Amino acid sequence: MLPEKLPAASGVDTRTQYMGLALRHPFMAGASPLSADLDGVRRLEDGGASAIVLHSLFEEQITDAQAGRIHGLPDEDAQFADRLAAFPPSSAYPFSPDEHIEHLRRVKAAVAVPVIASLNGTNAGEWLKSASLLEEAGADALEVNFYQVVTDFSTSATAVEGEILSAVTNLKRLVRIPVSVKLSPFFTAFGNVAHSLDLAGADALVLFNRFYQPDIDTRTMTAAVSLELSRSAELQLRLRWIAILHGRIRPSLAVTGGVETWNDGVKAILAGADAVQMVSALLRHGPQYLKMMREKLIAWMEQNTVPSIGAMQGRVSLRAVADPGVFERANYIRALHHRER
Repeated sequence: MLPEKLPAASGVDTRTQYMGLALRHPFMAGASPLSADLDGVRRLEDGGASAIVLHSLFEEQITDAQAGRIHGLPDEDAQFADRLAAFPPSSAYPFSPDEHIEHLRRVKAAVAVPVIASLNGTNAGEWLKSASLLEEAGADALEVNFYQVVTDFSTSATAVEGEILSAVTNLKRLVRIPVSVKLSPFFTAFGNVAHSLDLAGADALVLFNRFYQPDIDTRTMTAAVSLELSRSAELQLRLRWIAILHGRIRPSLAVTGGVETWNDGVKAILAGADAVQMVSALLRHGPQYLKMMREKLIAWMEQNTVPSIGAMQGRVSLRAVADPGVFERANYIRALHHRER
């Protein structure tokens, strides 16, 4: 059931459904440090978030706490010290795995909007069993973030995709709550990956993960951590794939990355997004930015005589295109030959 229409006086309906969760509007808070304490979580709800994705519990935290190993390597063994030195110590994380579970319980008691737990890792290992604990702690849904740069030349694309599908299949057997999958765009045939995840039971796809690529410090000739907040220029890749997938697969679709302005949010919904996750804009402007996003969305809907989110969702998708692949190729060639008039 959808929540109460909001706002009643506007004449438009901003409600949406995201993997079975009823949201008052599409704009939700994505996983970020803003949700690492109760004050931040309350500020997100007060600021207008329709749902909150908690900051991630990492595979490395879980395996280190359970077995003293990170990616199968004993963290106290001197021979592996160089390989593990780049990982932060357990003290660098906001919570231990057990504390993370307890934090989720407190968050659920503190806010009324849906709370989505987040697991971040690389493979279909034992660490995924923590999903059951997150469900027991009250999570309304689970987002699993697969973040991996494959540098082993012997690992094939098929193996990488198979690992993700296996993880999702196992998760759907472990928990009853909805499961969303946050992915990178770097697959040879992303449409096939999305279709396979649909068959594996994923309830939503979150497009796309941002790769935080290291820079090079020319003074020290070493790799340097580089963290840039997203900008609108990153949105087009998300729009393309949301538009391609809308109406062609069962899972809900969420955009993350590149939603800097209210206009970006409107574009995401027109492409076919069920929900829009925001992080960078909230870190720049504060949680209250979400209220502005909803107000501007309402104003746009009223100006364009759009009565509901459902009436605008996917209007600029490729659902009605007979052959999206041919359309994309034609669009590519047309762009190359475009001339400003």
